[in-house]
Amino acid sequence: MTSRPDFDFPRPTPAQIAAFKGVTAATAHEAQGRRGALDSVIKPLRPGFRILGPAFPAQGQPGDNLTAHAAISFARPGDVIVYSAGGFVDGASFGDTMATAALARGLGGVVIDGAVRDAAELRKLDLPVFARGVSLRSRGDKARLGPLAQAVEVGGIRVEPGDLIIGDDDGVVVIPLADLDEVARVSREKEAKEEEFRSRFRAGGATTWDLFGAGILAKSGQRLAFTESGADIVPV
Repeated sequence: MTSRPDFDFPRPTPAQIAAFKGVTAATAHEAQGRRGALDSVIKPLRPGFRILGPAFPAQGQPGDNLTAHAAISFARPGDVIVYSAGGFVDGASFGDTMATAALARGLGGVVIDGAVRDAAELRKLDLPVFARGVSLRSRGDKARLGPLAQAVEVGGIRVEPGDLIIGDDDGVVVIPLADLDEVARVSREKEAKEEEFRSRFRAGGATTWDLFGAGILAKSGQRLAFTESGADIVPV
């Protein structure tokens, strides 16, 4: 059996990860100034898949998935493999056999800027898989080993080893390790505020226009004026 190097880069503490339990990718994205969202086409292979864990970045080559195999072997339990195939979707970099190996190693999920195959089988497994696309073509050449546990660009975002990955039905967001505590705090505040809004809506005392439309216009010295043909925004 091949010996495994220990990629001992800084990772979030269990408490830092737990602080994001239940926090959606969209909330975390807004909480860090609307930064860190991967390309919106990178989505879960199955509705309901959720990823929450430290990034183990890997950089492959289009048509060569040797680096993906290495990442599965060398990542730690709980790590999320964030794999760049350069957006290549004309052949799969990952399939059900690899997913089975990743599950056995206790990995937290896989995010691929590329394609996967064996989609039906992958959806049956409990390993959250997010990908740019699905392809039945096998492009699994194994000739070139790319960087492991080094910064990589995936879905338009630079991902560093140990960054926190949050993925759900809306997509994937990356939170830099240094920002975790602040983003967690702002996320909790946003969730509390949104629950307050929902409570007001359920009570029938306000609409989204009352809270978000009219208020914004008032702050900018404008109001909504109704006419026979519709409505327009005019100065107060």
